[in-house]
Amino acid sequence: MQEYEIDSILEQYDVAVISTRKIRGAVLCDTDKGLLLLREVDVSQTKTPALLDLYEYLESQGYTQADFPVKNSAGEYISVTEEGGRFMLKRWADGRECDIRKTAELLKASGNLAKLHILMRGERKHNVPLTQHLKEEYMRHNRELKKVRRFMRGVSPKGEFEFSFLKYFDGMYRWANAALTILEKSDYERLYRESAEKFYLTHGEYNYHNIMMCQQPSSNIMMTTNFDRFKREIQVEDLYYFLRKVLEKQGWKERLGDNMLNAYSAIKPISREEMEYLKIRLIYPEKFWKIADSYYRSNKAWISAKSIEKISVAIRQTEEKERFLNNIFAFHL
Repeated sequence: MQEYEIDSILEQYDVAVISTRKIRGAVLCDTDKGLLLLREVDVSQTKTPALLDLYEYLESQGYTQADFPVKNSAGEYISVTEEGGRFMLKRWADGRECDIRKTAELLKASGNLAKLHILMRGERKHNVPLTQHLKEEYMRHNRELKKVRRFMRGVSPKGEFEFSFLKYFDGMYRWANAALTILEKSDYERLYRESAEKFYLTHGEYNYHNIMMCQQPSSNIMMTTNFDRFKREIQVEDLYYFLRKVLEKQGWKERLGDNMLNAYSAIKPISREEMEYLKIRLIYPEKFWKIADSYYRSNKAWISAKSIEKISVAIRQTEEKERFLNNIFAFHL
């Protein structure tokens, strides 16, 4: 974003800007109305009204710890540049991302997610499409894994990445197939239908990057940001995603994972069907599939050392995850 673009957008708001500085993908603005964040809108025009409705609804329900958008001088939440760029100015706070090394913050974030889920239910003014059925998604992923294997078998000469993928494919595919088999026998269909009928929404990208720890004079405030990827979905999908992202960084520590589940369920109890759903999601080798998919879509003439490291980590962590699933969910492959 160029300086002239920043100035032209901020001129559309009734705020006095004291200073600005660029941060990751956005511009932090110190203004007479406090800290505000200017970011390009990362959501389609058709979905934008529903996103704005969600923000207004959360604020009306008393949930004030979010990056709520600010209206411009024309009374609109979206400001458009001459080039057609769409931007949103949001309330912000001085703070840092949730620290995955601090258990207390992770547990607080788990409870915060439960509070959000209680609020993010019920009818909205705007329709939000239901996400893809998980069985269809897993069947597609499994076909893609087999397609990558077929491709790699024909690669000559094979590199370290291809050798690792082919060597461990059968073992990882057993995990994928196990998740699909359990899914077909589970109560997933009822959860999926209930989410559709009762209009349950998820944050869509609830991770430590989107949770801000903000120091206030009287207390520590946790702020939830970036609702752009919200969707209509089984709500514990957010909890699965948060758990996986944290535990991959923390070596699948059983006590930490169990405490995060307890912190969430203390506010919003997790049903037996939802626990089964979490188990299925954790069983599926999501990271292995993502690495394979990224490889297939990339320039295969040169495989980076980072890609080789990623697949090695995904394979190694499977052993740690197996221990976690065994002790927390009583799952044996």
